[in-house]
Amino acid sequence: MHQAIVVFEVEGGSDKFIDGHRKDTMPIVNAIKDAGWHAEVLFFHPERADELFNVVVGHFDAYISRVNPGNIPGGEQGYLDFLSRLTDAGLVGMSTPAEMMAYGAKDALVKLRDTDLVPSDTAAYYAVEAFHNNFPTSLSYGERVLKQNRGSTGSGIWRVQLADKGLAATVAPGTALPLDTKIKATEAVDNHTEIRELGEFMDFCDQYIIGANGMLVDMRFMPRIVEGEIRILLVGPHPVFVVHKKPAEGDDNFSATLFSGAKYTYDRPEAWQELIDMFAQVRPVIAEKLGGDNIPLIWTADFMLDTAPDGSDTYVLGEINCSCVGFTSELDMGIQELVAGEAIGRVVEKFAVEIPA
Repeated sequence: MHQAIVVFEVEGGSDKFIDGHRKDTMPIVNAIKDAGWHAEVLFFHPERADELFNVVVGHFDAYISRVNPGNIPGGEQGYLDFLSRLTDAGLVGMSTPAEMMAYGAKDALVKLRDTDLVPSDTAAYYAVEAFHNNFPTSLSYGERVLKQNRGSTGSGIWRVQLADKGLAATVAPGTALPLDTKIKATEAVDNHTEIRELGEFMDFCDQYIIGANGMLVDMRFMPRIVEGEIRILLVGPHPVFVVHKKPAEGDDNFSATLFSGAKYTYDRPEAWQELIDMFAQVRPVIAEKLGGDNIPLIWTADFMLDTAPDGSDTYVLGEINCSCVGFTSELDMGIQELVAGEAIGRVVEKFAVEIPA
């Protein structure tokens, strides 16, 4: 065992600080070093993947991926293939492509729709034909949210409603809406709203389905999102803090991203104990439905408030993220030390089993 962990990044992208790194990358590296291990950052370049593979396999026990999928040169598939090769070579992956796909892909919601976490009418479209055949009927039941698989910070997440409120009140649920129906589409990235025809808008959304790992998730709009989205950030199995993200005020605003003007409040987990306890109870179910309890190193679960039949508050899971969760606003909480400790612990656990004493 080398007692060494490599942190991967890619050059460029809006998530970089003036030193060329994500703001939370070097704090992780320094925390690993402070624990007595070696750590350094290496940049992924697709044309040098084989060379980088040989260097990493010869000098490191594990990798931590700090790469936003939208910033990967040549697309994310080459990078995921590279990480899979490292995992197959025996390195501890944090997170592995399998974990990213199981926990981080938007269709995780569909896999959980027969639980109390997700509405049962949540659907995923992997083919353009299925999307065009089903979405006009889905929209007849009420406002929907479409979520692309590749997006981040709200890009390609659309709130879709009928532009004509009178029509919305009279349309029969289960009826396929005509393709020339006027719809109002609001994108979460910045809460901008567009009036478009349904058929033309679906043609536009085809781009989210076409290509590697393409899909669209179709989910019921949750009106209480205006009260805020509640995000649990976890390091391994441990909840670290809770962020209450309240959208900017406005009739159609629903985005909980900072870019869109949402207001963030950071709390310790005990301030949301009911939610934390509920999540602890359902996490084994999540693991079962998503293919195993290989918990990502840094991940988040986002919830929205809903109202139970008896009038009490309930929580609906809106998304799980684990590809490249950032925590730059919380570095003063010491999260980088928790990440380093969890990462080192995973390496020690693996090699204690695989290497004879």
